[in-house]
Amino acid sequence: MRSTNKAGFLSVTTSYTSNSASTIELKPSYNIPLVLVIAAIPLLLVQPWVGGAFALFGLFLMFQAVTLRLLFTATDLDIYRGDKLIRRFPYSEWQNWRIFWNSFPILFYFKEVKSIHFLPILFNPNTLKTCLEERCPRI
Repeated sequence: MRSTNKAGFLSVTTSYTSNSASTIELKPSYNIPLVLVIAAIPLLLVQPWVGGAFALFGLFLMFQAVTLRLLFTATDLDIYRGDKLIRRFPYSEWQNWRIFWNSFPILFYFKEVKSIHFLPILFNPNTLKTCLEERCPRI
């Protein structure tokens, strides 16, 4: 809506809502689990125990990517399994965050007031980074 005020300046009013006010659910990314499972195949021939460990870890991460949901709300990062809230991380308690290896992001780190978290990137890394930059700028 456009209108002119008493001083003759044009004022424009919009109903735009910032993305930081909406809730965004991240889509899963199966890159890391697939790389681990594929790497396990030749390792099984050379070192069965190491190959088995890689395969099990890859399958575990695949299960986590399928069952977990990350939601960026206006005030928190929420982690759900199905419809059940598992953990809530309020942005107000965050001190810093970082995504390791931009070319192939594999690890997400963030530090809260009382704890440090390292998480494998099992969700779309581009959306993760965009949401983090909007909602919790680095300090």
